[in-house]
Amino acid sequence: MKRFLFPILGLWLLLYGSFALVRPPLLDDADALHAEAAGEMLLTHDWVTLHVNGIRYLEKAPLLYWSIAASFKIFGQYDWAARLPLALYALALFFLIFALGRRLFASQQAGFYAALCLLTSSGIFGFTRILLPDVILCLWISLTMYFFWKSLGEVTPSLATALGFDICCALGVLTKGVVGAIIPLAIILIYLFTTRNLRHLLRWHPITGPIGFLIVAAPWHILAALRNPSLGNPGAVPAQGNVHGFLWFYFVHEQFARYFSRNMPHDFESVPLPLFWLLLVAFIAPWCIFALVVLARLDWRQALRREELDERQRAMLLLVIWAAAVMIFFSFPARQEYYVLPALPPIALLAGYWLADDELAPSPAGKIVACILFIVGLFVAVASLLFAIHFKPLPIGTDVTQVLQQVTRSHRLFFGHFFDLTRSALGAFRVPLSITTAALLVGLTANLWFQFKDKARIANCFLIGTVTAFLIAAHLALNTLSPAISSQILANAIKPEVDNDDVIVINGRYERASSLAFYLNRQVKLLNGRGGGLWYGSFFPDAPQVFIENNTLMQLWAGENRVFLWTPLDQVPQLPGQSFVIGRSGGKEILSNQPSSRGAVF
Repeated sequence: MKRFLFPILGLWLLLYGSFALVRPPLLDDADALHAEAAGEMLLTHDWVTLHVNGIRYLEKAPLLYWSIAASFKIFGQYDWAARLPLALYALALFFLIFALGRRLFASQQAGFYAALCLLTSSGIFGFTRILLPDVILCLWISLTMYFFWKSLGEVTPSLATALGFDICCALGVLTKGVVGAIIPLAIILIYLFTTRNLRHLLRWHPITGPIGFLIVAAPWHILAALRNPSLGNPGAVPAQGNVHGFLWFYFVHEQFARYFSRNMPHDFESVPLPLFWLLLVAFIAPWCIFALVVLARLDWRQALRREELDERQRAMLLLVIWAAAVMIFFSFPARQEYYVLPALPPIALLAGYWLADDELAPSPAGKIVACILFIVGLFVAVASLLFAIHFKPLPIGTDVTQVLQQVTRSHRLFFGHFFDLTRSALGAFRVPLSITTAALLVGLTANLWFQFKDKARIANCFLIGTVTAFLIAAHLALNTLSPAISSQILANAIKPEVDNDDVIVINGRYERASSLAFYLNRQVKLLNGRGGGLWYGSFFPDAPQVFIENNTLMQLWAGENRVFLWTPLDQVPQLPGQSFVIGRSGGKEILSNQPSSRGAVF
């Protein structure tokens, strides 16, 4: 076991447990907002109702925030402490996929390769850079499949597997809402129907298991409902003091209306459907190629006719249903790219099975795939090399956002700011481009060479190394771009200037500069920013008066207290009297009604 577990642990430590914890800084929008929600748990000692900027934040399930708050309690409120829980959840997921692969295919090697495929998937790696709960959801869904598959192999399905399945469904609900139970149930129902085994549900403790689900999932929902009841005379649109309570907002508005993209206000854009499905391939490239190859071994006609399958074919059928159920469920209007993540573990398991099988008996398919990867990689490497050589590096200290197309525009994709890059901006990415070039040329050439030498294990090691180097390069690129999507530089720079009675104002919604509030560790006011995640909670009577209009800002600006205004460079509001630029970074600036007095450092 050590020869399998230690490499998984070592690669996790390299990619998830070291530099990735400390850089880049927390990003604006969901990343820093979720960290702030966890921090306010410790401030308010309220582990039931989430708060952001002092306002009730009722739209999210609590497990991610509990985990981050516990990390803050132990280590302090640092950005690496905010990311640590997700990294640990990811490690648990990788070990679980190893165990599940062993059980599905009776092969430790298959489980090992599956874990490495998932560990080096760009989707899992990329979305553990951001504080989102979807990787945790992957863990619970994978664990439900482990208990389900184990129960199928028992003569009498055990109570432990039933309770394990239902408790993991409950943890999924506490992570991501009702989808945490709907997806696992849909997978097993489709699978049992296809294999003519629906009677398994009647033997699998149909009463005791759901009781375990309710014991875990119900308490938080009950407490949240009691502490956040409906107030006044709520209607279709909330008004001050007239709001629906937690149950309506959380389930009706955030779970069902949002699923069909009918929530109010409509504050997000869906990923186009073709691109959403293409991301399934992109987020686990190149391992998805091996998954597609192994699916050719499944007798689809036999499966569609619901005929008897052998154990490995049943395992592959379960994995196909798992991936398809996730993708189809999330193909409705409210598509976000990270909704693809729960479909990645079954793809990794299929790829791991093929890699292990090919290692024992090398096949022509392995050589064909190696040739395809080499040809594609060669083109990409040449392009990357030309970019690295042709575009001049930016002068030291240059803000990369000065050479982007449009820093403040919104994007459908979470990493859409990479589309703002200009040819001049590519000079800031010479190191990531050079790493990519070297990794592709060396890794894919060695992979091809050893495949033709029938040394599949060594070839696979080079392929894993290539993907690992590419992920490191992508992380460096994200760090280079971080000034455009984080306000940490501005926050840290003005800290020496800020006193307790000073006023911090964000021009727009809280999400636009959430990292400013997190790093300054204080409440901020929002200029014309009543929207986003704080919109609904702002109508409760206990919401602090943080939403201001232009006339209020003008009064504050002319007053005695010092005011710091965060604003994009192209959206500066009209201000009375003189204003002083305290600092600029990432297409944003801090203005003040008083000059710098303590030497803000940029």
